[in-house]
Amino acid sequence: MDLTGYLTSDEAAERLGINRQSLYNLANRSPDFPKPKKVGRTSMWPEEEVDAWRARHPKRQTTKK
Repeated sequence: MDLTGYLTSDEAAERLGINRQSLYNLANRSPDFPKPKKVGRTSMWPEEEVDAWRARHPKRQTTKK
C-alpha cells in the first residue's frame, strides 16, 4: 500500500500547530475538515487536504499583553 502524500496523526497535528486530540476533535466536529484514512488501527491524513484546510482557516493570532 502506497502511503505517499499521507501524514500520521502526529505529523498532521504538528503541521497544523495543534495537539493530536485537537486534530481528532476537528475531524469529528468540523464538517469541512479532512477525514483520515484508516490503515489498520492507524489514522493517515491526506497531506494536500490538510494543507488546503489550513489555507482556508488561518491560524489565530494571539496578542500578548
